[in-house]
Amino acid sequence: MAGPPALAGNIGLPLLALLDDAAALWVLELSSFQTGEAGPLELGVITNLHEEHLDWHGTPQRYRADKLRLADAARTLLVDAAQPALLDATATHAARRLYDDAAGWHVAQGAIWRGDRRVFDLARFALPGLHNARNACAALCALEILGGDAVAAASALARFRGLPHRLQRLGARAGLHWIDDSISTTPEATRAALESLPGAAVTLILGGHERGLDWAPFATWLAARPPQAVIAQGASAARIGASLAAAGVPWRHAADLVAAVDLARTCSAPGGAVLLSPGAPSFDQFRDYAARGRRFAELAGFDPCALAAFGEIAGLGIA
Repeated sequence: MAGPPALAGNIGLPLLALLDDAAALWVLELSSFQTGEAGPLELGVITNLHEEHLDWHGTPQRYRADKLRLADAARTLLVDAAQPALLDATATHAARRLYDDAAGWHVAQGAIWRGDRRVFDLARFALPGLHNARNACAALCALEILGGDAVAAASALARFRGLPHRLQRLGARAGLHWIDDSISTTPEATRAALESLPGAAVTLILGGHERGLDWAPFATWLAARPPQAVIAQGASAARIGASLAAAGVPWRHAADLVAAVDLARTCSAPGGAVLLSPGAPSFDQFRDYAARGRRFAELAGFDPCALAAFGEIAGLGIA
């Protein structure tokens, strides 16, 4: 692939900002708002069909339809082989490729594999959790489809810096470890965050702007592996709490993020972790997830300006 790539979209840099710049390859991270208007493209990647943005789309069916327009627009489509609903919805695509499949890029035995070739040991990967390893497989498979040497590129994962506010470890204060996952705006994202912290005594802070998502499946999953404490706060707290209670998960209520952090200090196990992974947007209290994350850091006793990763997302624009 000759020429520079350009990275833009929902990830933080508007597409219009790059219209006057030349790039050989455009990499666009799109929300379901944007995929509903997708035009012809060389490669489309869909990782899941988990419900999101129902306050905007109106119904789960409309959300799925808008997101799947990306599949219709893509000459080649790449999807996660471990997502049955996604596989069913894209079964008729003429040029569908899979990742998270044993024949291609997948995760097994603590490593990323290309078929039967062990390519990258996850002990070298800075991002925690199986979901991040699977996302890396999606990126490597996409690169391979576009003609790049994905096996050679895999070593760059050791230098990859995660997004601000996504499972960002802030540090320790007063005997507790604080983790900012403010960018988590769905129950599935919160589940992935918890799965990334096996064995930790976690106090989980949930809740925010109400989008009408179904919390019952998450609550059922959580009941089988309850964290040390669960706090629900913000506009969606009562409905989240009702789902938790119905599944038998004990929870505590806080009016807002300030109250939730204060409560977390009193109910967390010494040496445990306080995880802000709200599973909901921030708009009931903050301008965006980044403002919520910065406020969480301040309330925990950190200076957001002193944390280097609170800056801009690396790699946006023309590389």
